[in-house]
Amino acid sequence: MPIFKTPFNGYSVNFSPFYENRLAVATSQNFGILGNGRVHVLDLSHDPSLPPITELASFDTADGVYDLAWSESHDSLLVAAVADGSVKLYDLALPPTQNPIRSFQEHTRETHSVDYNPVRRDSFISASWDDTVKLWTLDRPTSVRTFKEHAYCVYSAVWNPRHADVFASASGDCTVRIWDVREPGSTMILAAHDAEILTCDWNKYDECLIATGSVDKSIKVWDVRNYRVPITVLNGHGYAVRKVKFSPHSRNLMVSCSYDMTVCAWDFMVEDALVSRYDHHTEFAVGVDMSVLVEGLIASTGWDELVYVWQHGTDPRAH
Repeated sequence: MPIFKTPFNGYSVNFSPFYENRLAVATSQNFGILGNGRVHVLDLSHDPSLPPITELASFDTADGVYDLAWSESHDSLLVAAVADGSVKLYDLALPPTQNPIRSFQEHTRETHSVDYNPVRRDSFISASWDDTVKLWTLDRPTSVRTFKEHAYCVYSAVWNPRHADVFASASGDCTVRIWDVREPGSTMILAAHDAEILTCDWNKYDECLIATGSVDKSIKVWDVRNYRVPITVLNGHGYAVRKVKFSPHSRNLMVSCSYDMTVCAWDFMVEDALVSRYDHHTEFAVGVDMSVLVEGLIASTGWDELVYVWQHGTDPRAH
């Protein structure tokens, strides 16, 4: 399966919603502490005469890139979350010298996460260490709204896949908040863990299910209709859970990655929930995604400066 070496530490991977062979990677120099960043756009090849993975484009930044998201409306647009607090917009149709085409500078600390609205397709959200989430549209130079309730860094904000106005945010204040952009404040607060929550994701088949991953090493799945107790608690990671992602193709399947250097696949509805443990990374595994267009295709990246793309159930290291 394809493996790509990045010059900097990997932070995030994101499959294109338009092209089944394309993915983007966010990277940061010096483990994101200080230094430059780079966005890579990679194409996978099934032609044995070509390299299995090639770089279509790359964009350099003066600060580390922590996350990225493809536009749901334009196949060439990418949004990046940058360590200087900016949110940058890139257009693959233009040369690197004309990119980024926008740089939104409002967050007062690192921007850690971006997510594009899959329903309305004209807006995206950013989450920052300044404790806020901001809502943006492509046609406005300033944010539409700032959501400020969390008491500590917001590490992740994710749109609900069915409801255009609903998103969730995960924070170091040990809560996940559910928001409706039509409402003045959050509509629900989940005291989901006793430690920092680094990640959350909505189920793609049941819009009431949300997963959370925490520094406490656990993943929990919640039903927002009855959020006092989780549906299930998934234990198996040895260190903090950095990212959780529900499968776009299977209701009960999800993947996660962790500072224990592994990527895990889970069936959260069965007792022995851990389906697979992939231990191909040799440093913190911090980015993972599942392809919307190719069932079972997984990508991951980490601080070992490697990007792996593989089919679920196979060895990521096998060429």
